[in-house]
This record gives sequence, C-alpha cells and structure tokens, in this order.
Amino acid sequence: MPATAAGASSASNPTLSQILAKANKLSQQIDNLSEQYDGLQIQLTQAKQEVRLARENAARDAQLLTADRAYINAIAVNQYMTGGLNPTLQLLQTTSPQSMLDRASIITQLEHEAGVKVNLVASAQLAAQRATAAANQEQQRATQLKKTMAATVAKIQARENFFNSEAFAQATAIFQKTGHYPITSVQGSSIGVQALNHALTRIGDPYVWAAAGPSEFDCSGLVMWAYAQIGIHLLHFTGDQWNEGEHIPRSELEPGDLVFFYPTISHVGLYVGNGLMVDAPSAGQDVQIQPIDWGNFVGAVRIIA
Repeated sequence: MPATAAGASSASNPTLSQILAKANKLSQQIDNLSEQYDGLQIQLTQAKQEVRLARENAARDAQLLTADRAYINAIAVNQYMTGGLNPTLQLLQTTSPQSMLDRASIITQLEHEAGVKVNLVASAQLAAQRATAAANQEQQRATQLKKTMAATVAKIQARENFFNSEAFAQATAIFQKTGHYPITSVQGSSIGVQALNHALTRIGDPYVWAAAGPSEFDCSGLVMWAYAQIGIHLLHFTGDQWNEGEHIPRSELEPGDLVFFYPTISHVGLYVGNGLMVDAPSAGQDVQIQPIDWGNFVGAVRIIA
C-alpha cells in the first residue's frame, strides 16, 4: 500500500489513545473557555449595574439642574421687576432711607443667592454630562462583553462537536468500564465534608458549560452549587474561587477542599481523599469521581465559613 494511503487510513482510524489524548486536549480548551465565559458573565452583570447606577445619577442631576434653573429664572424676574438698579444709587434717590436700606439688603441677598445658584447649576450640568457619558461607556462595555461571550460560545460549541462523535462514544464506553469509583458519601461534619457530600449526590449528572445545577454543571458550577447547599456563596468562576478561601499545601488536603488545575486555573474539583476528586470534567463526561491529575495540579483552597 502506498505511504500516502497508509497515512490516510491511519488518520481516519485513530487509536483509542489518540482519541483520549485529543479528548483531553479539547477538554482543557473547553474548561478554559468556559471559565472565561463565566468570568465575562460576572463582568457583564457588573457592567449592567454600572449602567443602571449611571443612568440614575444622570436623571437625578438632570432634575437638580431643572430645579436650579427655575430658581435662577425666578430671581431674574424679581430683579427685572425691581428695576435691577444698584442699591447705592437707589438709596441716593429715595425719600425713605430706611425703606431703601431694607430693599437694598433684600436685593443684595438675592444677587448673592443667584451667584451661588449659578455655580450650582454649572456643577449639576457638568455632573449630568459626566453621568450620561459614564452610562454610555458602560453600555458600550456591556455590548462588547456580549459579543465576546457569543464568540466564546461559538468556540466551545465547535470543540464540543468532537464529543458527539461515534469515536468518542466508543472511547467513553471503555473508560466507564475501568474508571468508576463507587463512593457515595464521606464521613465527617466539617464544612468541606458537608459540601462534598452534596456534590457526590450529583454523580452522573451531565457536564454543561456555564451551568450551576441543579442537574447540569460545569466544574466551578458544581463547586458553587455544593457549597450553596450549606449556605456558603461562591462565585461561578475558578479565578474567583481560587481567592475565596485559605490556600493550603497538598500535604494538608482534606475532603471538600477545592483542587485547581492548569496554569490558567481553568479547572476545579472537590477533594474526596486517597488521591481522588469529584468534578464535572468536561463536555461528554458526567459528574464523576476520578484520580487527581497531579501533573497539572496547581494548588488547593479550603473554604472557611
């Protein structure tokens, strides 16, 4: 058989190890993209809140501006009606000095208040312009975040197509025969053990990127859901979960501790014990218990109430 034909045959019929190697590579890419998506989702929520606050500030400043302008108009009318003359000149012409002194005092006060109000109007006008500009800027940021998220989704979906292939289905069948660890609960009452036991009840539930339960999960979504069941709120993003507890060395790992992987901290699981963890691995794989990949392990975090 010609070399080219042999090469083509080999490429169209990859070995099990090649399939699993490709699956592992794509899983890491999907984990990374999924965590990027979760991070963008958090940023989008924050951007939307900033838009709302900016628009509320702009509306408030616009109301102040309208009120102050009305006040200045009233002063202008008052000064027009009184002739707007210098109080000193009017004092020289009046036949009632005391009454003119009273009138002069009132006009002087009005003119002072008008000057203060003019400054307030200028400040309110500037604040309103800034608030409107901030709202528009945050709206542009939110729009760009949505575009970035849509592009991230497209990348994830393109990689997930592999996990729907027949070749991967065959590889998964072999893995499930050899990679099952029948642990259903762990003894103990610590915060970590409580969260871990909730996570263990989700074994068999499908991995779905950006999902956080109650029956579909991505990796950080499973961790977030498990701890939420005991009243502890964690953000749906590995980068945040990495900073939401106490960092501990590998030698001190206890059940329920968060274990993180890859230089970008793009995957997380819950430590079970004996070198095992429960996690939502990636597309095509359900929530399961599996050996910890110490080669890609970057650290662990213990959640403290």
